[in-house]
Amino acid sequence: MSLLEIQNLRIAFGDSTVVSDVSFSIAPGEKFALVGESGSGKTVTSLAVMRLNQDARYGGRILFEGQDILQKPEREMRALRGKDVAMIFQEPMTALNPLFTIGNQIAEVLMLHEGINAKAAAQRTVELLEKTGIPEAARRAQAYPHQLSGGQRQRAMIAMALACKPKLLIADEPTTALDVTIQVQILELLNQLQREENMAVLIITHDLNLVRHFADRVGVMEKGLLVETAPTGQLFSAPREPYTRKLLASHPQRIVDTLDTRGKPLMQAERVRCTFSIKQGWFRKKQFVAVDDVDLTLLPGETLGIVGESGSGKSTLGMALLRLSAASVSGRIVFDGREISALSSSALRPLRAGMQVVFQDPFASLSPRRTIEQIVGEGLALHQPQLGRDALRRAVADGLAEVGLPPEMMARYPHEFSGGQRQRIAIARVLVLKPALVLLDEPTSSLDVSVQQQVLQLLAELQRKHGIAYLFISHDLAVIRAMAHRVMVMKDGKVVESGVTESVLSVPAHAYTKRLLAASTYAVDEAVTGEQEAGR
Repeated sequence: MSLLEIQNLRIAFGDSTVVSDVSFSIAPGEKFALVGESGSGKTVTSLAVMRLNQDARYGGRILFEGQDILQKPEREMRALRGKDVAMIFQEPMTALNPLFTIGNQIAEVLMLHEGINAKAAAQRTVELLEKTGIPEAARRAQAYPHQLSGGQRQRAMIAMALACKPKLLIADEPTTALDVTIQVQILELLNQLQREENMAVLIITHDLNLVRHFADRVGVMEKGLLVETAPTGQLFSAPREPYTRKLLASHPQRIVDTLDTRGKPLMQAERVRCTFSIKQGWFRKKQFVAVDDVDLTLLPGETLGIVGESGSGKSTLGMALLRLSAASVSGRIVFDGREISALSSSALRPLRAGMQVVFQDPFASLSPRRTIEQIVGEGLALHQPQLGRDALRRAVADGLAEVGLPPEMMARYPHEFSGGQRQRIAIARVLVLKPALVLLDEPTSSLDVSVQQQVLQLLAELQRKHGIAYLFISHDLAVIRAMAHRVMVMKDGKVVESGVTESVLSVPAHAYTKRLLAASTYAVDEAVTGEQEAGR
């Protein structure tokens, strides 16, 4: 008998139908993956299992242990959520309440569903955090979400989801935006806990490597339809549908041109050091060194990849080079022949148009209250105030056209676009200023594989056309291999290895680089090997 059975599910918002006639089942203890591009309906389908889609109209049936969830009153659904069916959300920083400690949020679930007192819930909370591998669990339980790293927040979310030993765990992109070594740890943890509790798992992901080694069966969604369902091995070895074959073929290809090394450097940095002051008690402060004596050179039209685990200092370094860091920065930074290390904000302002940033999450970096025309044109209006209204509109339209978006979209707002389209808008906002240097901070980490490749192709074409130099920060070594001429590997604020991309990533010299490559290439296999050995 199936634990979960979805029959002819239809989901509509207003006049728009986003999921049509979807049917699949999950057995007790089975791991089922839903994959597809952004907008395919996979997350909406998973949220329907807990009836979390606001203002949605449903059709069909969702049977959990034989009972139709769509017919249950809200009171019964509240009892089901978190107890029998639990969910790990994609971004724990937005899913966790910033005003309460991690311990309080986990204890709340236990007291609500298990009926235990606060003292017993607090003790159980520490046990759950220990089980998910968080060090110093008793101390971490008193921490707020912002005081934990990305990997620790995801572990806390897993602890909360497993608090009441659910029969079905829904994991929505549980490893997105985590660096490769943390991804492996989270995957191993899910495998271990799934075995121990014999849970069924419904995982939503665009990481096909994860799917290949984690899931027992896979469902492929396209435009709200379930186009193919098959055992994992069969789907990867002999995909039936053209769309499935397209997904499996989508992975970063090397798309950089040969670099002319005879040019004068666009940016040079010498002994850059970034420190933060951390309060310890009322009167004491501790100096934390985030970046330690880093040197680099960037040529016009060059892409320099900066890689490393979370906390290695790569984003801090990028922001420091553009004079955007909140840290105390020392060292020498030269941009376009001019030393900018000690320039005042007013003296630096005219240079800002020449060095721009594309952030990791375009939805967070685009104002939800402004139209696309206002967003893309804002920097242009600031740096070129002489432009009239018509000239500004033409420049915005040209910028959107260059990233593959029609000018008719100018009147729309960010929430009306997909993730890939939003990232194109973020690139257009930068492009209209005709910068010489762009800092790309994890620009594709939250995108599915096919959209990721489209954005990388776009960035390569723009570099070819305009001679833009990129500082490309990423934890995805496949993306760096595809895009970067040279690569720097950072660990604990220091550069441990640097050189031509192919040389460093093919024959790494430093043990840390080797570990990153091993995690990127073999991590999931190792997690599965551990699972198989545990089952013997």
